[in-house]
Amino acid sequence: MAIVLSAVFPVFALILTGYLCARRHLLGPAATETLNLFVVWLALPALLFQAMAKIDVASLNHPGFLVAFTGGMMLTFLLSFMLGGQAHHRLADRSIEGLNAAYANTGFMGIPLCLAALGQAALIPAIIATILTACVLFAVSIALIETDLAEAPHVSTTLRKVSTSLARNPLLVAPLVGALVAVLHGITGWELPTPIFRFTTLLGNAASPCALVTIGLFLAQSQPANNTPLITRLVALKLLVQPALTYLIAFQCFTMPPLWSHSAVIISALPIGTGPFMLAKLYNREAAITSRAILVSTVLSLLTVSALVAWLA
Repeated sequence: MAIVLSAVFPVFALILTGYLCARRHLLGPAATETLNLFVVWLALPALLFQAMAKIDVASLNHPGFLVAFTGGMMLTFLLSFMLGGQAHHRLADRSIEGLNAAYANTGFMGIPLCLAALGQAALIPAIIATILTACVLFAVSIALIETDLAEAPHVSTTLRKVSTSLARNPLLVAPLVGALVAVLHGITGWELPTPIFRFTTLLGNAASPCALVTIGLFLAQSQPANNTPLITRLVALKLLVQPALTYLIAFQCFTMPPLWSHSAVIISALPIGTGPFMLAKLYNREAAITSRAILVSTVLSLLTVSALVAWLA
């Protein structure tokens, strides 16, 4: 119980703070979008950049973590995709549904939760999970959506759009630039200048609290949706099936340090992130279902993630 109160409670308390602020109209109608842009384009990229720039490259050698997290994520996406086909949903909608089922809220919620539950060392696996989610899962989803919605699908056009989308994602670019700095340090001994380090420290420290408050603001604006069976299926896949699959791969197929195996399972058990909602709005798909699934999964994750953290502890 102590680990739940010390690690999980502050995370959900900040989400609740944002939710109450939105309900009480304390921050204004534009607060959600403005704070979200601040986190996505400034605070979180600064945190990811600095963490990767200071890392020892050898500490990234954990293939078990990569396989466990990516395997659990992609298997869940595939399962949701197949279930959508049985319901005769079109390709673009099945892709959004698969994204809902497998897209963990790694950046906004995973990083602060891992830091609180597992310590500063858990920042690296959380960042790697963020990159895998933003790169692998997003790329697959965008490719499927573009293939379905394009009047005359063409491989080169689809690949160009996917590459452009990924290249513009600051949550992918920032840690990659930081990794280049780490490699440069390993080769030449060059250190990140102190003013830049302090700048990214100040900016990065704002990432976790602002991201969690933003989630609360977003949840308060969740749109009603009446497709209860689909929402139930997506939430069950995200909160139960994905962490179960990740656990089986991490603990039964590999031997890795507890920090990495626990991080893989905890991050996979996170609720649905805002990425699926962004794609649903961008491609004019049914965003209300995604919004409601995010709300329900986030509320229920207070119980499931707390239980998981307590059990692993």
